[in-house]
Amino acid sequence: MNDELKGKSGKVKVMYVRDEETGQKANPRTGKGGRPAARQEESRRSGGSRSARNNEESGRGRPARDDAGRSRGARTHEESGRGRSSGARNNEGRDRRQDDREFSDSPWRTVSRPPVVNDASAEEGAVGKPVIDPEQIRRQRQEETRVYGENACQALFLSRPESIVRAWFVQSVTPRFRETLRWLAANRKAYHVVDDAELAKASGTEHHGGVCFIIKKRMGMPVSAWLKQAKAKDCVLALEDVSNPHNLGGIMRSCAHFGVQGLLVNDASLLESGAAVRTAEGGAEHVQAISGESFADGLEAFRKAGYTIVTTSSHAGTPLAQAELPAKMVLVLGQEREGLSDSAFQQGDISLSIGGTGHVESLNVSVATGILLAEWWRQNA
Repeated sequence: MNDELKGKSGKVKVMYVRDEETGQKANPRTGKGGRPAARQEESRRSGGSRSARNNEESGRGRPARDDAGRSRGARTHEESGRGRSSGARNNEGRDRRQDDREFSDSPWRTVSRPPVVNDASAEEGAVGKPVIDPEQIRRQRQEETRVYGENACQALFLSRPESIVRAWFVQSVTPRFRETLRWLAANRKAYHVVDDAELAKASGTEHHGGVCFIIKKRMGMPVSAWLKQAKAKDCVLALEDVSNPHNLGGIMRSCAHFGVQGLLVNDASLLESGAAVRTAEGGAEHVQAISGESFADGLEAFRKAGYTIVTTSSHAGTPLAQAELPAKMVLVLGQEREGLSDSAFQQGDISLSIGGTGHVESLNVSVATGILLAEWWRQNA
């Protein structure tokens, strides 16, 4: 007999069970259980209907009695006192016996049970399913980011495949990611081949380039760690409050092209945004975020290590074409609208300007970075 009750409403459910399991038969009209099979068999073996037994009792000089041991006369008198006729009672009894005979032909009986919570079953089910901690999920999502774009994802796979958590591809790019797919399968990393619409949902943009990775973010390297492995000729780019992902992507692309590997930033995670990495077209894998206690503290640490702090200005400073750029320097740039803060500008040892027609006030920070780094590369390569 299966008495498992499915459903979350808590309502009583009606089920039908085989009579052989219980040895009982119930009245389908009342839903109550019948007599045990042993008693039914004994009743059948006793042979003789109620009328025969009554006749036997009458032959012995005793009044016929019903199952309760009362005489028929007393029973009739009692029923008359209750306002019920013996004919009505006989009809009701006949109906019940008829129902019993009809139901006896069916091997099923109706059982109603209240819902029972099986704690053991619930615990067993929980064993196979890991308990999800919302706080752990929140921390994991803070440590992860999305990277998309074919060139960006190809470069990331060649540089740090172990950082990939999950991947999505459209069918058309899979031939070019054959090695990536093999590596993901061999290392049991989840990947999905989906249509364009589903990839747009996974990546959060329509400009996904046919592929998207979820990766573990890289943390910013402390200034002290960078200084321990710095080369004799080292240009570090310091970005104060530059947060536009497209500008950051263009800057990383220029850094990779001109051999600049270190970027001192306020927030290292900005360099890992999907838009920035995609715009960098693979250049993000050739630069390393550097972080200090604060932006000013980072600049001061580089100065103490022998680096020249070079700032920029669109209104004053030495023209770039006339400047001699040191082999070890930190090039400091600020956001387009405000430029460098006064405190950062005052930390500079040299101030540079990029000459032009003057038709516009300043250059885009990404464009200016490319020009300045190109000159440093020309003088120190």
